[in-house]
Amino acid sequence: MNVTIIEGCIACGLCYGTCPDVFRQQEDGTAEVFTQPDEHLEAAVKEAAEGCPVSVIVTGE
Repeated sequence: MNVTIIEGCIACGLCYGTCPDVFRQQEDGTAEVFTQPDEHLEAAVKEAAEGCPVSVIVTGE
């Protein structure tokens, strides 16, 4: 799985609260992907993407 965050993050913290092994907070408060998920983290990444209030987490193969 490949994951990215597109423009529009509102810094709600849901993604790094849900999956801190993949997402983290940047200095400006917005989220970033700092590592691509292993197989065992895919469910948590999908949960974060589905819960993102502005739908800026994009997943793919």
